[in-house]
Amino acid sequence: MIMYNNLGLFNFSYPFFIGVKMASKPGILTNWPWHPLGSFKWVIVTPWVAHSIYSFIVKDSSEKDLGYFLIFPYMMVRMLHDQIWITLSRYRTAKGNNRIVDKGIEFEQVDRESNWDDQILFNAIIFYMGIMYVPEASQLPLWKTDGVVMTVLLHAGPVEFLYYWLHRALHHHFLYSRYHSHHHSSIVTEPITSVIHPFAEHIAYFLLFAIPLYTTVITKTASIASFAGYVAYIDFMNNLGHCNFEFIPKAVFSIFPFLKYIMYTPTFHSLHHTQFRTNYSLFMPIYDYIYGTVDKTTDTLYETSLKRDEASPDVVHLTHLTTPESIYHLRLGFSSLASKPQTSTWYFYLMWPITFWSVLVTWFYGRTFVLERNAFKMLNLQSWVIPRFHVQYLFEWQREKLNKFVQEAILEAELRKVKVLSLGLSNQGDLLNKYGELYMKSYPQLKIKIVDGSSLAVAIVLNNIPKDASQVLFCGKLNKVSYAIANALCERGTKITTLYKDDYDNLQLRLPTEFRESLVFPESSTTKIWLVGDQLNEAEQQKAPKGSLFIPFSQFPPKKLRKDCFYLSTPAMVTPPSLVNVHSCENWLPRRVMSAWRIAGILHALEDWNINECGDVMFSIEKVWQASLYHGFRPLKTNFPLA
Repeated sequence: MIMYNNLGLFNFSYPFFIGVKMASKPGILTNWPWHPLGSFKWVIVTPWVAHSIYSFIVKDSSEKDLGYFLIFPYMMVRMLHDQIWITLSRYRTAKGNNRIVDKGIEFEQVDRESNWDDQILFNAIIFYMGIMYVPEASQLPLWKTDGVVMTVLLHAGPVEFLYYWLHRALHHHFLYSRYHSHHHSSIVTEPITSVIHPFAEHIAYFLLFAIPLYTTVITKTASIASFAGYVAYIDFMNNLGHCNFEFIPKAVFSIFPFLKYIMYTPTFHSLHHTQFRTNYSLFMPIYDYIYGTVDKTTDTLYETSLKRDEASPDVVHLTHLTTPESIYHLRLGFSSLASKPQTSTWYFYLMWPITFWSVLVTWFYGRTFVLERNAFKMLNLQSWVIPRFHVQYLFEWQREKLNKFVQEAILEAELRKVKVLSLGLSNQGDLLNKYGELYMKSYPQLKIKIVDGSSLAVAIVLNNIPKDASQVLFCGKLNKVSYAIANALCERGTKITTLYKDDYDNLQLRLPTEFRESLVFPESSTTKIWLVGDQLNEAEQQKAPKGSLFIPFSQFPPKKLRKDCFYLSTPAMVTPPSLVNVHSCENWLPRRVMSAWRIAGILHALEDWNINECGDVMFSIEKVWQASLYHGFRPLKTNFPLA
């Protein structure tokens, strides 16, 4: 059954809502034949692609087969179409307006659905083979009206009818446990969930969809338009039904009441994934109405989802893009890449036109956008992204624009009654820590709390330093965090040194008089504990003794140039299991690991600390550390030998 709460969302109380990673008793033909090839599976169609291009170039115009040539480009268009749906769905569900199922997805689902392009590859192979072995399938015209009409009628009749009963059969425990349960592992659906089935199921589905296609071929009424249009219709409706946000206007069904029988909505199919034994239809609900399997709450959920407003977060984390290639690692980008720590791969170089275009768009037309949502202990969390890259924060002439972005985000968060806004921005020392207090002075009526997370970053770095370390070395750009670390280390009695006299002088000015004796004048050092900030270069890394440990105190990690040394992560902690909807990695951090700057905002909201942490203000290091442990955040495991 479904129970609605006071927000119009629904809670589940049904035995089939327990998701499974795959079919509990996998049947024959569960895996795709090319599964062992992994990422290289598309090489299967290489001979056909090469032959179709060659034939189209060298043959006479009367012998050229446009349909044969267009198969592979059209498969790429299908992938782009699916990716647009993925991005749109993730963006809309992050904002919250018209969201249907108010639950999160996790990494397990992303991994299970990472092979969503298998069915596109499967279709390409079938179409290539069809042209080879079915003479009528070659040399198709661009358009034939009778073939288009026949395709529509055959889909609305036999295909929809047969699918309805096939789908009901797949929910019989014998077939469900061996095949269809794999698809129903996803309670909260994404557009690509629609094509996540075992190989055997896809064979059955293609045989159904082949009814209009093959019929038009043998009757010589087929055309490129009827084939491409039918496949596009299937893709569009599949994505629509699994997007998890409602957008079909109610007026459509008011003006054309009969449409409710021939066009389903996202909420209609979403109920099938949450209620299991209702709403079996493919795209036309008419057979559910005929056989009495329409869910009783279909209309209610549809109207509730349409009325649902954009979510109002309690905590917002304000961050930005890192490198131009980071757009592909965003949660709104490629889901499989977003689920792994950010790295640079060779095929990004092939995508430089798209990358360059995205840089221009963000440079001239960009605006802050919602990236993701999470939930933790009754708090609604969101991440907002400023459309600027790390390198842009290094330019003086960009400061005014960047500060404007930050100011607008703060005022927007205040307007939406956000409790805490945490900052995860490059060069915060110059951009915000220096001017953060000006925001407070300019808008003294602000109720929102601004948190730069420096106290938790300090606490994590201190926890990462071996307790028996007698001396550490600071290198890279020093900032508010590094000065606080130095002060805490001096209290421990740990000696501090630097590579450069300028850094030594800066530390002397920042440290209390009683701690200055802990400073060691820069000289050739054998110190193996290096605390590093931004702008650490290769030459400086080469000066570290073999076996040294690099511990970053900055938001960006140093390049790992030394194979004979050890590198820790930037200040971060492992999130508790109760923090939900975590299915993307935060930049280069591992799965379910969150940066100190982001965690700090959550802790401030949980503890209801009525203080801003920006400018020269730093919160209690010990207090924020204990709060993080109390709420279930855990330090990252660090295993390294020390000589």
